[in-house]
Amino acid sequence: MKITKDLYQGSLSLLTDFYQLTMAYAYWKSDKAEQEAVFNLFFRKNPFQNGFTIAAGLDYVIDFCNNFSFKEEDLDFLRGLKNPDGKPMFEEDFIQYLANLTFTCDIDAVEEGEVVFPHMPLLRVKGPLIQCQLLETPLLNLINFQTLVATKAARITLAAKGDPVMEFGLRRAQGIDGAIAATRASYIGGCYSTSNVMAGKLFDIPVSGTHAHSWIMSFDSEREAFQAYAEAFPDNCILLVDTYDTINGVKNAIEVGKTLRAKGKELKGIRIDSGDLAYFSNVARKMLDQAGFTEAKIVASNDLDEHILTSLKLQEASIDIWGIGTKLVTAYDQPALGAVYKLSAMKNSEGKWEPKIKVSQQSIKINVPGLHNVKRFTSNGTAIGDMIYLEGELEEQDSYLIIDPTDPTRRKVIYPKGVESEILLKPIFVAGRQVYESPTLHEIRQKTLDGLSHFDRSNKRLTNPHIYPVGLEESLYDLRTQLVLSSTRY
Repeated sequence: MKITKDLYQGSLSLLTDFYQLTMAYAYWKSDKAEQEAVFNLFFRKNPFQNGFTIAAGLDYVIDFCNNFSFKEEDLDFLRGLKNPDGKPMFEEDFIQYLANLTFTCDIDAVEEGEVVFPHMPLLRVKGPLIQCQLLETPLLNLINFQTLVATKAARITLAAKGDPVMEFGLRRAQGIDGAIAATRASYIGGCYSTSNVMAGKLFDIPVSGTHAHSWIMSFDSEREAFQAYAEAFPDNCILLVDTYDTINGVKNAIEVGKTLRAKGKELKGIRIDSGDLAYFSNVARKMLDQAGFTEAKIVASNDLDEHILTSLKLQEASIDIWGIGTKLVTAYDQPALGAVYKLSAMKNSEGKWEPKIKVSQQSIKINVPGLHNVKRFTSNGTAIGDMIYLEGELEEQDSYLIIDPTDPTRRKVIYPKGVESEILLKPIFVAGRQVYESPTLHEIRQKTLDGLSHFDRSNKRLTNPHIYPVGLEESLYDLRTQLVLSSTRY
């Protein structure tokens, strides 16, 4: 799916912060525009106090990079920007440089649906400094939100313990794009359908839905409304029972179910959208079973999230399908992931890579220098640790020591012999040419489900999860420490 073409109908090159363009101009003026650089996109903390994160948004990145160019209308806008003295902010030669700019970077990235953790790169961008810099804001925008929502969806589907979860958030989402991207990310995280018809069309996501209270209120009686809906959808009749009185609503649904059965059809289920969901679902289940509708499903909605869902599960609520809206698509309890994009290496005049470090009094904000990658070790189908290492400099060893980048007391020795390993960053673009074939969204969703199955249950707890070991390989940790201690460029 070509997102830019199908959804936005135009150029997105100005989808950036203004300071990216001022830096680009300054790089050009300083003859640094074509100097080779490496940037890494990563986050520092798992969202929602979670034990893991689900990567999402890469397909948007691929589409953006394939269409990256400055159109004439973009250049005209930049020509019109003025300095305080009224003169053009950007020289015409720079405008022409942008006009001729083509994307030539290498991009390596973890695949969508991958289980990821703090400090490891989700994307690594290598290429001319000016191009790497111009990509910062759009890449963060495209990765941050979808990764956040995919993680929220994964938490919710884990809490559902195998029950289907429907995403119902379109009307409460943060605008049109927020809704489209959130639906896609929710599906990656494990939801099985959406109410968002446009997203269903764009991404081939199953669409689902019943009817609203307004349908009931538009008739003289609830029974009449149910009957009319059953006649319109005899093969997919799910009735919303809580418009006036939930118990009477279930009774009316049962009576309409009997008329359907007399015609050789079956009542598919009921939906409860308010009140005490545990109590009413259990009463409804008993009523449906006693009336012979043991296969009818009970759908619950009403501002649900993983915490309420867990509580309802503990109360043994008779709920078969969950409709989750606002708190999923808005990532209600954490509005931003906080991923960052940091320079980690540049080529010097001799063509050698020099690692770069950003120092802070907060250890969590010190970046990982150099051109690095991530290797995941798995033993008997269970992930046992992720190692961030300098690419091209890792020697085969009998054991590897990995050290937490923010807490040097957290260490783990990994013995690679007899265990499986996988390099997580995959080539996406080489010299600006796409070399990666994107999987279908259904395959990405399955990757999430399969990937989570390889982690211990303690890592997937919703509250106080066990910390999965991710660390810098010892020599990379030592390099980082040395650069911090020797950093006196101020």
